[in-house]
Amino acid sequence: MSYTLNKKLQGLTPYDPGAGDYPVRLDANESFLTPPDWLRAKIDAALAAVPYNRYPDPKAAALCKAFGDYYGIDPAYVTAGNGLDEVLFILAACFTQAGDTLVTVQPDFSMYRFYGHLGECRQAVYDKGEGNAIDPEALVAFCREQKADMLLFSNPCNPTSLVLEREAVRKIIREAGCLVVLDEAYMDFSDQTLIREAADYDNLILLRTCSKMLGLAGLRLGFFVANATLTAAFRACKSPYNVNALSQAAGETVLKEKAYLDDCRRQVCASRDALYKGLQPLCRARGWRMDKPETNFVYLRPDDAAGLYEGLKAAGILVRHMGDWLRITAGSERENARLLEALAAL
Repeated sequence: MSYTLNKKLQGLTPYDPGAGDYPVRLDANESFLTPPDWLRAKIDAALAAVPYNRYPDPKAAALCKAFGDYYGIDPAYVTAGNGLDEVLFILAACFTQAGDTLVTVQPDFSMYRFYGHLGECRQAVYDKGEGNAIDPEALVAFCREQKADMLLFSNPCNPTSLVLEREAVRKIIREAGCLVVLDEAYMDFSDQTLIREAADYDNLILLRTCSKMLGLAGLRLGFFVANATLTAAFRACKSPYNVNALSQAAGETVLKEKAYLDDCRRQVCASRDALYKGLQPLCRARGWRMDKPETNFVYLRPDDAAGLYEGLKAAGILVRHMGDWLRITAGSERENARLLEALAAL
């Protein structure tokens, strides 16, 4: 017999994060900070206590408690995932049915529509327009017009770097008429979070990650935050041992260090602000567009994004090329300086 892939798999290609060895990588929105020696020693001690022959805690209870303590929320409403990729996959596979309407916005994180495709959703895309900003009333009207079953968007937005104010997001949740999945992966760099009220809504799922401000992208830790009903449903859908014991132990250890994490936030935000300030003279001189960022990156529209992208690669600097735009992660002081020097020379 000859086997043929089903239609939803045909034409799919593996995700390509960008290969090559670049001295300066500002393409993936990772933190430029790595745990200092004193924290590495604590992590090493926690890992040494892990029983490698046993399955990990299926509830990741200690990790979720540390997360809840840091963000000031009840851990009963927190569930850990193997990165937000796993969480998004489960949401598309289990919180929608084939033919359900998934509303996403454009521009936004491209993987949302990928997971919607795997979930066999009907997809409707709200276009933000030239301003790259969500109009809450227009988005609500779009969701109702499309008879949305799920609305999924990031705030602050990846890639635009803009944040929607808290009250506008509340309006969307109240009036969209569907399940709202709010990805707050970059909210540690802004101040409009809804994390402390997520459990108060019956139609809100809020997502967080350890990959950005916390600087733990290599551990693959994401978090689902929602009310008791949605939390119970998600826990029933996820695989029982989805977060490995090493990631649980390391993540718990880091999340307990509030002063350290608060300092990480200050350092990354300072780097972002310095990069934004450093780019402004170039933007004024060359007519480039850049909005004030609320993330750990800037979103830049130069006159020739493709040419600038290739020029930076030739200079040993990798950024993310996104059509007419470049998304540039805030790096260390040395990395930012090298980037600005290279841009000025191109």
